[in-house]
Amino acid sequence: MAVEAYLPTLSAVVTTALIDSINPCAIGVLILLISVMLAFKKKSQMITYGAVYIISVFITYLLAGFGILYFLASVPLYVSEYISIAVGTLIVAAGLIEIKDFFWYGKGITLAIPQNETKRIHELTKKITLPGVALLGVFVAGVELPCTGAPYLAILALLSQNFDFAAVLMLILYNILFVAPLIVILVLVNFGVKLQHIKRWKHENRAYMRLATGITLILLGWLLMLIANGTINLN
Repeated sequence: MAVEAYLPTLSAVVTTALIDSINPCAIGVLILLISVMLAFKKKSQMITYGAVYIISVFITYLLAGFGILYFLASVPLYVSEYISIAVGTLIVAAGLIEIKDFFWYGKGITLAIPQNETKRIHELTKKITLPGVALLGVFVAGVELPCTGAPYLAILALLSQNFDFAAVLMLILYNILFVAPLIVILVLVNFGVKLQHIKRWKHENRAYMRLATGITLILLGWLLMLIANGTINLN
């Protein structure tokens, strides 16, 4: 049945989105933004500005995903096989880097927002206006791709194997799940949870976030390569 055929893909989308959503990069930027807003804005304004930031991230990622998904689905079959193998290899390599960060966090090659872009994000957070926050969301969504791009690319490559309405819905679901922890953090702060507690939780668990992401990426990378060589058929 068609529903049964989509279940493995749906499971991969949900699992990867949930793991990707607790990535230290995306959470770290929101924490920075909230800390600035708490110092200068009322709590009601914090919710509005935080929501604009999250919506901007969501829309930017969704539009980028549609573009990449359409491109991958439009590539001729004989070319897409090689692309899938190349992407799968890249995803596995990214997974190994993430696992490295579990043991040696931040040492050597790491998937993180470049330092110069981090400084620009800090500067943008000081310009607390609604257009400025919207721009911040778009900017962060672009520059944090080294952090979150590998899981997203893996899912896009997987969805491109059957580019139909179900794939579009799963892409939307992925992005909803991706921003869900950001929404939770914003709500928790609004109801009185200390931002310091969230910062401490992020710091204490960031290595485990990397480990979970790394394992997921390796599994997805192998899945893409197995699909490319015909070992697994999603049709």
